Amino acid sequence: MSLPLMVFAAGKGTRMAPLTDVTPKPLIEVAGRTLLDRALDLGRAAGVGHIVVNIHHLGGQIRDHIGTQAAISDETDLLLETGGGLRKALPLLGPGPVITINPDVVWTGPNPISALLDAWDEGMDALLMLVPIARTHGRQGGGDFSLAQDNRLIRKGELIYGGAQIVRPDRLAQIPDQVFSLNRLWDLLIAEGRAYGLVHSGEWCDVGRPDCIPLAEGLLR
Repeated sequence: MSLPLMVFAAGKGTRMAPLTDVTPKPLIEVAGRTLLDRALDLGRAAGVGHIVVNIHHLGGQIRDHIGTQAAISDETDLLLETGGGLRKALPLLGPGPVITINPDVVWTGPNPISALLDAWDEGMDALLMLVPIARTHGRQGGGDFSLAQDNRLIRKGELIYGGAQIVRPDRLAQIPDQVFSLNRLWDLLIAEGRAYGLVHSGEWCDVGRPDCIPLAEGLLR
């Protein structure tokens, strides 16, 4: 199954300052490769369809870096957060389920996008890749979710959202705000029992702060 991929590359990267004063966070390198290229690598290895990347902070650098590898959803005028950003990009992504990935993390073990595609079922409206807190690095704060016996999502627990998912974007039209998080969409789907989780079997590192870069590089060695 081939689905389009949305890479969320529009954030300001304030936690990564001062590095992000001159470089957008997705173009920061970990072990000699940019975070954005690592996300694109995962998508291509999983056989995704076309790719869309959104931009805001220092977006021209990302546009130049990508060239013809992906379509650009330009949020230069207004940063829309993940929910608003996905909705803005829908004309470029087309109808039906979409894969989304946050580039500011590093994974070990199975390709998370491939694993999501293998587990996706047409009866789902969302399938989130989750990581047990014990297998995370650089993470600050508690967990996000737990799972029912049938793998439906439950808010609160010892699993964190790893930043990769497959989601049907249809319900985004029901959210009136222009700027909003995907959490708003997840809450709608969780309430209807239409959101599921999949637990990643590898390790995971947040690369949101400068001190996380050596953690990520150590994980990749």
